[in-house]
Amino acid sequence: MKKITRRSFITVCGAAAAAMALTACGGAASSTVASSAAESTSSSAAAETAAGTLSGNVATGGSTSMKNVIAALTEGFAEVEPGVTVSYDPTGSGAGITGATDKTLDIGLSSRALKDDEKNDVDGTTVALDGIAIVVNKASKVADLTVDQLKQMFTGEITNWKDVGGDDGEIVLVGREAGSGTRDGFESIVDVKDSCKYAQELTATGAVISAVEANPLAVGYASLSAVGDTVAMVTVEGVECSEDTVKDGSYKIQRPFVFVTNKSVTLSEQAQAFVDFATSKDAADLIRTAGAVPVNE
Repeated sequence: MKKITRRSFITVCGAAAAAMALTACGGAASSTVASSAAESTSSSAAAETAAGTLSGNVATGGSTSMKNVIAALTEGFAEVEPGVTVSYDPTGSGAGITGATDKTLDIGLSSRALKDDEKNDVDGTTVALDGIAIVVNKASKVADLTVDQLKQMFTGEITNWKDVGGDDGEIVLVGREAGSGTRDGFESIVDVKDSCKYAQELTATGAVISAVEANPLAVGYASLSAVGDTVAMVTVEGVECSEDTVKDGSYKIQRPFVFVTNKSVTLSEQAQAFVDFATSKDAADLIRTAGAVPVNE
């Protein structure tokens, strides 16, 4: 049964009360008002139907870096389809792709592009772009790094901050766990796949930021959408990580945010509606507010 809003309830009750009052007087007036009440009820019901016709659940899960984007999209979608519940399980990009593959998720979430072998079973739809920010402690004197310097730092060729313009001190490398989309994106772009000498491998973007915040010698990477003012972002080859530089491609360390769906399964009506909403121009400002870069606007 469709939920009746307070506004429609008051409208109907008010019209009905007027009809009852005039019925006591008899005549055509009561008939006219009764008709008006019926029309008001019909109009209100039509408005309710237009506001949202779907119900049910949409199960999403995967990338922790997409947390803010999914939260914003879910909130916006609830205004369009209030009868639909969108759930989100932050388990990492690898788990998101697996969930779509084994059909335990309606929509898997990945903060990296699909690999060729993964495309046999699932499709990927890019809903936004994300810059992978290089973060250092706010006490660090290092403001800019090249991609080559990052490569040498994360593979252990450069081990002291003084070699890249900082104070004397051993570089502490903080990264994500194996299977993380953020890690895969960073390592692929910087060309350090499976060769990083991490001091810490953490299971969430927020944990990486907290670790860098707590250690003056630490450096790590995190989704642009997740970085606040507790750490400092260095520029990469003179280019800051921002919406504009990610969109125009001048910031080199960036990746897509992807909705992953199973090729062999037709999405439910409510899941397809959520995909359509997320990839529409209407969602652009929501994505931007969440700190990512919309691809459709």
